[in-house]
Amino acid sequence: MKKIKVLHIYKTSIEESFGGIETFIHSLCKEGNNFGVENLVMTLSANPSKEIIDKLTYKVIQVKQDIFIFQTAFSFQAFFKFRKLVKEADIVHYHFPYPFSDLLHLICRVKKPTILTYHSDIIRQKRIFLFYQFLMRRFLNSINCVVATSKNYLVTSKVLTKIAKKVHVIPIGIDINSYPILDLKKNEKFCEKLPEKFFVFIGSMRYYKGLKIAIDGIENTKINLALAGIGEIEDELKKIVKKRNLKNVFFLGKISESEKVCLLHKAFGFIFPSHLRAEAFGISLLEAAAFGKPLISCEIGTGTSFVNKNNVTGLVIKPSCPIQLRNAMKFLINNPLRAKEMGENARIRSLKYFNSKETTKKYYALYKKLISNKFTN
Repeated sequence: MKKIKVLHIYKTSIEESFGGIETFIHSLCKEGNNFGVENLVMTLSANPSKEIIDKLTYKVIQVKQDIFIFQTAFSFQAFFKFRKLVKEADIVHYHFPYPFSDLLHLICRVKKPTILTYHSDIIRQKRIFLFYQFLMRRFLNSINCVVATSKNYLVTSKVLTKIAKKVHVIPIGIDINSYPILDLKKNEKFCEKLPEKFFVFIGSMRYYKGLKIAIDGIENTKINLALAGIGEIEDELKKIVKKRNLKNVFFLGKISESEKVCLLHKAFGFIFPSHLRAEAFGISLLEAAAFGKPLISCEIGTGTSFVNKNNVTGLVIKPSCPIQLRNAMKFLINNPLRAKEMGENARIRSLKYFNSKETTKKYYALYKKLISNKFTN
């Protein structure tokens, strides 16, 4: 059977960023190979590889970034490269938000079948959005098929509700068997750094992750919190912890996949205090669920409350509320059997609803429909 050639477009790839979207693209491309999909990812880079990056199950092409403005990379060379790659592809798969892809699509007048995974609304750049929204609407209206990662996000996004007829819901999935086997030596290393009982956050340290709220929540308590990851607000968080002389916050920096497995095995629970809609799903929340940890997240009308069911897999609290976060952590600590039950529920739910094979199977079905011209604008 002939392979379906899919060209993915996003600003970065997993070579340069372990963000949620990059991780999702990697997982989809990797699993897609088993369905006979030939995936190619085109991305921009300040220091692009001169050679095509072979990821064994898919390939990555990096194009030279010329300008970086409004949190978006732009490239003049990308227009020529994109045109060439589109000619060789059966389907173009965009990952939103990435305003430069809107320009690529519209200026190059793409005629191939198109699909877009809508990962998040644009939250932070409100002033720029006033101008960008006209380009965005034209772009979204021209796409054949749009995928939302949860029903929660579909019904609460003002953008998606306007194009709801072309939106399909496919949850993000992960393959728990692809994670490294627990490394006892590295586990011992973390044991030396961390107390016996602690909550953990794993992810990029970004403005919408609610980490300042988490620090406020555990101040003047005996609750221990480990923060794994790096990002734009890391230094600011460290200054806050130092100024307040907090001894129960542990910064672990960038961690490997093996170290992540160790952390998720050792942690008592997982906190995900993201308080803004820029957090559309939360792959690290999903990972913690797969490892059987009780979860704490905020109700922000996105996929986080699809992954974490209140009083089933963990606790869902009011966003931007350090007192509720503190009380939720105290509840789990004071009720270890209930916490263990929630963790097991989280593990079972992740296997049922959020596995990468089922996610890729659903995307593959959409790919086949696109090639069969069963979608129209």
